[in-house]
Amino acid sequence: MQIQVVKSKIHRVKCTGAELNYIGSITIDEDLMDAANIIQGEKVQIVNNDNGERLETYCIPGPRKTGEITLNGAAARKVSVGDTLILITYAFMDIELAKNFKPSLVFPDEATNLLK
Repeated sequence: MQIQVVKSKIHRVKCTGAELNYIGSITIDEDLMDAANIIQGEKVQIVNNDNGERLETYCIPGPRKTGEITLNGAAARKVSVGDTLILITYAFMDIELAKNFKPSLVFPDEATNLLK
């Protein structure tokens, strides 16, 4: 049997941009993507702590050392710049493997979104 478990989490980052006129996705500072073991094009769940919105999209890498977290396309309507977000990815795995799996958890600086 396989189950879906948390693979990665970037906890409490600030939304730095909302670009409605873009084809879609979330732009994430590539340093954060690397630290959280998230790859380009991977599906990401976005949880907005300020308004309760939850949505899914795919990620694209943003410039390193910028702390960029930009929601693009229709997702831009679900956030405001400055909102606190949690970004989560999931993976399917065998239940026995899942029992010992440790997700990549990243806790960036909440003021800058940069790695501590």
